[in-house]
Amino acid sequence: MATVMVVDDEERIRGLLAKSLSSEGHSVVTAATANAAIDRLGSGAIDLVLLDLVMPGDSGLAVLREMSDRQDTTPVIVLSGVTEVGVRVQALEHGAVDVVAKPFSLTELLARVRRNVGGARPVTQERFLQAGGVRLDLDRRRATFAGTGVALTEREFTLLAHLMRRKGQVCRREELLHDVWGLDFDPGSNVVEVCVGRLRSKLGQGLPVETVRRVGYCLYED
Repeated sequence: MATVMVVDDEERIRGLLAKSLSSEGHSVVTAATANAAIDRLGSGAIDLVLLDLVMPGDSGLAVLREMSDRQDTTPVIVLSGVTEVGVRVQALEHGAVDVVAKPFSLTELLARVRRNVGGARPVTQERFLQAGGVRLDLDRRRATFAGTGVALTEREFTLLAHLMRRKGQVCRREELLHDVWGLDFDPGSNVVEVCVGRLRSKLGQGLPVETVRRVGYCLYED
């Protein structure tokens, strides 16, 4: 089904997850350090990463930063025993698609894996979204606007797709935090604003995403 990389310094956790993921039909590769994970990501196709944050040497955040620098859009689910909200927000700001607290429910984690690796698209679903002069390739995670085409991170892609599907409507910040970041609370950070800023930087300031002050954002049609 998918190739999942498990990155954790605890051999017991790596073994448990490898066994459980294999029973779901996934191929599994493992890494015990951030450097090993970065090397593995550069050498072959990985569909999803399960990433521990606290490891000897570089932390999981170093992996997220390196992936961002490479424009690697592989979805990452962070596994963290750190309970502070700020750590969770930091992981999300660095590109993680989800954060799961340790100790975790294996059943819940596998459900989150299934949600993020997805499956074959029904033949009736189109490959492209188009709105406001933006063309979004759902397969390649690429957006094109005004002749500029770029690869998007998973979070950038999800945010832009959400705005495009709601074209002409104001998407409240709370809605975006819930639907794009999976947060049921406001973390008190500027994760939405930062992600919109990255989209504008990549696709150009003419990107038709309007900031609705103190409310949210709207992708409008000319």
